[in-house]
This record gives sequence, C-alpha cells and structure tokens, in this order.
Amino acid sequence: MAIRNWVNDIVPSLMILMMIPIRNCPVSAMEMGLSSDLMSSAVTAMYVLGDSSVDCGDNTPFYSLSHRNLSLFPCNGSDTTLLPQLLGTLSLSLSLPFLNLTKKMGLPYTIPFYSQNGSIHEILGGVNFGSAEATILYPDGRSYQSLNQQLRQAFETIQLLQLQLGEETANNFVKSSLFYLSFGKDDFIDHFLNNSSGIGVNYSGSEFSHILARQMTNAIRNLYANNVRKIVCAGVLPLGCAPRILLKSDNSSDCLDEVNMLVLEYNRELEENIVAVNAELPGAHIIYCDAYRAIMEFINNPKAYGIEDVKNACCGLGRYGGVSGCLSIEMACPDASTRLWWDLYNPTPTVDSLLADSAWSGQPLADICRPITVQQLRSSSL
Repeated sequence: MAIRNWVNDIVPSLMILMMIPIRNCPVSAMEMGLSSDLMSSAVTAMYVLGDSSVDCGDNTPFYSLSHRNLSLFPCNGSDTTLLPQLLGTLSLSLSLPFLNLTKKMGLPYTIPFYSQNGSIHEILGGVNFGSAEATILYPDGRSYQSLNQQLRQAFETIQLLQLQLGEETANNFVKSSLFYLSFGKDDFIDHFLNNSSGIGVNYSGSEFSHILARQMTNAIRNLYANNVRKIVCAGVLPLGCAPRILLKSDNSSDCLDEVNMLVLEYNRELEENIVAVNAELPGAHIIYCDAYRAIMEFINNPKAYGIEDVKNACCGLGRYGGVSGCLSIEMACPDASTRLWWDLYNPTPTVDSLLADSAWSGQPLADICRPITVQQLRSSSL
C-alpha cells in the first residue's frame, strides 16, 4: 500500500517536470502574445480541477481497469460536452429556443493534463487536471487523483509558468486566468454506497459534509496564495435523485432525501465559506455555482426544458439504468437530449449545456452562479 501511494504521489510530479524543457532565460510576454491589457481583464486561460463532471476518464491513468462506479463512458462523446469546456468554448448546437448558442470565453480546448506534449503554448492555453472519480479526501488504494494531487499538479504548472515567463508575467497571467473546481460528488457516492475510505465510520453525515466543505475552502485559499484570483466553484448536484442512488429508495420515491440533505448541507457551507473568503481576501473573485438547485428545477419542471425522463439513465442497465453504468456508447438511448441523466450519476450533454448557459448569463436559470455570473467574472478587473 505504501509503495502504491508513493507512486500515485510522485508520478504526476515527475511527468510534468519531464514534459517541459527548461529555458535559460524567461520568455517575454510579448513573445507569447500576452499583452498587459489582456492580462488585466478578460480571462486568458482556464485551468480545471475536478471529477467526472469535468473529465470523461481520458485523464485518469488506467481508468478502464480501476473505475469503481461501473461506467467506462461517464459522458457522451468527449470532455467538450462537459460544463467547463462549454463555458470556455461554445455551447452545444441544440434546437432549444432558450439556449444561448454563442461563444463564451472564446478559449481553446482545455487539454487533459496527461495528454500534454511538453509545449509551453499548450500550458498557456489551459490544462484540465480533472480525473473521473476524483475525491476531495484521499481514499486508500485508489489510483485516480484526489483534490490534493490535482492541486499539486496545478501549483507545479504555475511554477513552470514562472520559470518560462518570468515571475511577474506569470503571476499576472495566473491572476487573469480562471480556475474551475468541481469536487465532492464521488466523496458522497463512496460515503453512501461503499465507504471504502473508512472515513464514514468515524464521522456522522453532517460532520462528513463539514470536512468536505472545509477541505474545499482550504483549496481555494491555497490557490489564492499562488496568485489565483478568478475561481468558479461548483456545488454537488442532487445525488439522491441519481439513477444509482434511486436503487436504494422504494418505487414511490422520486429522490432519496437522506442523501440530498447531506449534499445540501455541504453546498450551503461551501457557499457560506466562499462569501467569507471573498470578503477577506483582497482581489478575490470567487463564485459559487449551484448545480443542485439547477438540477432540481429540471426535475420539477422537465417539460419547460425539453426533458422527458428525469429518472432513467440514458446509458445503463437495470432499474433506472442504475444497476450497471455505461459500458459501451452503443448501449445508450436513441436520444440523450430527452433525458436528465446520462449514466449512474452524471447529467446528459443537454443538461450540461443548460447549466453552462445559466452559469454564463443567468439564462434560462437566474442566480445559479453567485454573487455574479461567469460572464461578469470574466470581465471583472483585477
């Protein structure tokens, strides 16, 4: 076990250090096309940390061998259909009148951490450190990256930017970049279904939610200490309504309230902490995006958003499609756009697009991201 954990800790550090050559002198901002005006307002790049809400498994080494939640395909297609990529580039071309089908931040595709080719230009375009099934806490024996492992990769990337660009230019670049965080889902899944980490034995559900919120708040503070100023932090969606969790409820129940109450407790504390950090740290622009409230709106008023089925996974087997996850894209339903859930726990591209548009502009759902929209965060001055 000690050897396995040592490998998990050291391999990512070695990989990123080997991927980018060291230059004897920093690259100038002008050489990299980074003007002072650009780095003082608009988002210059996006860096993503999280779980399967930001990664389809491509950025998780040996995912097909080590996954625990029985979905080899936790999204339909690629990371481009997931919320952070939709915010960074272009929302899906869906024939729904309320969708804002416009380019958002106009950023390049945020490449997975493990697919980098060593180019400083790639890092400047943004990196996705996210890993499907990643957790805030670190369960022993799992091979995918935890929050702390992804933070370490992000901090090492910042150090390499400082080495390549010079400290002042790199720090300004990082300040103008957006960091997107989406964790917690898999911690709750493990807590309710597996408890393989053993953490749940020592703490009540309420204490567990508090620990998760505190760890995420510490992560935000650590990012700020590394010159990150623009942060989007997504809450956990209502897992008690997800197909896999519904298996634990009776047939008459729409959602498992026990699960949703603890998720809500985590989300509320996380948002309260973000409000406090915004007030405390000079120049911090941190917004909380309420995925829980958005998904519940779709569940309660599905027809208003073109959704026909809010219980059954598009890609899965058994009751609610929650017994076995998406083992092959070919087993997916004919039209994912009519479903809320793609697999055991993840929403469909249609829902992610609705979330992205709401997070960006407040339409069709207002105040999903608070205290400002992602569009307002993009243009906020440092």
